[in-house]
Amino acid sequence: MPIITLPYKDLEELTGIDKDTIIARVPMIGADIERIEEESIDIEFFPDRPDLYSVEGVARAMRGFLDLETGISDYEVKPYDIEITMDADIENIRPVFGCAVVRGVKFDSNSIKTLMDLQESLHWGLGRDRKKVSIGVHDLSKVQPPFRYIAADPDFEFIPLDFTEPMSMREILEKHPKGVKFAYILEGFEKYPLIMDANDNVLSFPPIINGTLTMVNESTTDLLVDVTGLSNEVYTAMNIVTTALAERGGEIEYVKVTRADGSEEIPLDLVPRSKILAMSEIDELIGMKLSVEEVIKQLNRMGFGAKDMGNGELEILVPRYRADILDNPDIIEDIAIGIGFENIPAVFPMNATVGKSHEVTEVGSAIMEIMTGLGYSQVMPFTLTSEKIHFDWMCREKTDDVTYVLHPISEDQTMVRTTILPNLMEILSMNQHRELPQRIFEVGDVVIDGMNGLRLAAVSIHPQANFTEIRELVDALMRERMVDYEVVVSDDPAFMEGRRADIIVNGKKIGVMGEFFPQVIVNFGLGQPVLGFEIDLME
Repeated sequence: MPIITLPYKDLEELTGIDKDTIIARVPMIGADIERIEEESIDIEFFPDRPDLYSVEGVARAMRGFLDLETGISDYEVKPYDIEITMDADIENIRPVFGCAVVRGVKFDSNSIKTLMDLQESLHWGLGRDRKKVSIGVHDLSKVQPPFRYIAADPDFEFIPLDFTEPMSMREILEKHPKGVKFAYILEGFEKYPLIMDANDNVLSFPPIINGTLTMVNESTTDLLVDVTGLSNEVYTAMNIVTTALAERGGEIEYVKVTRADGSEEIPLDLVPRSKILAMSEIDELIGMKLSVEEVIKQLNRMGFGAKDMGNGELEILVPRYRADILDNPDIIEDIAIGIGFENIPAVFPMNATVGKSHEVTEVGSAIMEIMTGLGYSQVMPFTLTSEKIHFDWMCREKTDDVTYVLHPISEDQTMVRTTILPNLMEILSMNQHRELPQRIFEVGDVVIDGMNGLRLAAVSIHPQANFTEIRELVDALMRERMVDYEVVVSDDPAFMEGRRADIIVNGKKIGVMGEFFPQVIVNFGLGQPVLGFEIDLME
């Protein structure tokens, strides 16, 4: 989860309350205090609340939660005075585009840093490391509208941020630190995205880097915000950034976008969404009877608008910056947060039951006992991983049965694993300073086609590791489980040809074992032979 640094000076100015009160109460809105420093506090927020990734967003939430400024925030958006055109080629590269102007913002070094931190947090939380969403913020006084969002030749040159000499877009991808890091996003395209002004000055090369001309500094007052990407999260990010700037006293203006086909759009919508919520839904989920007046009070504290419809239903106005509100249960959760979970009475279940171990737990416990008896140590790695580690480093083809994380917080945690072996190889990679041999195993969950599964996987690394060792290990495991099995030649590219085998039970493949392919070992930075096997415990 993202950790946000909040300066006390900004918090106190934006909320009007002292830092000690904020520190005491902020965990109640869904956050963990990571550390308390002399000048700031570091807070870890849940990934479903990107609107809290800035000091402005936290201050807004705390003003309502502490009953200082309740109800839905009203952000006035003025008619557009600036236009931007999109050319036809950009529709095939980064077609989703949002843009707005914010005027009259007063910056200092702290507020500039928090704005940059908000951008980067949203790149992680909403943008899948800029692939789906990338954000640019520009000093509007340095450029001349109207603007153009085009697909440019890679040899086009401009001065990128943090550099002093012009570079071509191709060179930026090869030499600039940001270009090297994010070049993969534009891989395969013959032209690259570029935002320019009327005088051909460059504002941004999304999703890579801004031009140095429009860098924001303490004298900046008027901003152009651009958000490009591949999905509707572009508009969510734009809503969050513009409203955060409005909390700093900025005035928001529309920007008109004209596409290549002549169609026009205003890609900024801060009008609250309306939802209907029945009182019966609230009573059922929270487990206590609440009056309409109490529900409206708590909704106002959490930054919603609410009106009694008079028939056991409420009309709820949801702020556009609340990307986490997908349906009524999300609103009801906020009502519970407003009440305070400590104030919801605990009730014993009406039915008495006798507990027993789940079948999956019993299977897992038996396997753990066998594996530890065979000399292996149990580990518990994360279930989240990335395509690079899960497929590329294992020399396996990507599959269509993967469940991806909607708002990943890191490029290393973008998907739920479908197999355990890559995680075990990672652990070996991180423990190369330990003596050999190393033998580890895990009994853990995988998710395939949206369905949970239970797997056992084990790896062994040492200079004399060979196929005979892993075959003997699987023999011992199956004997202890009293399961008859056979092996057939495998074609799994993670293992060496001639030293790999599929594990068959009752005519069905349940797993694979073998010596890992040398390239797999190199990919994980290991320098010794590695053995491994993995079986499905649900078959």
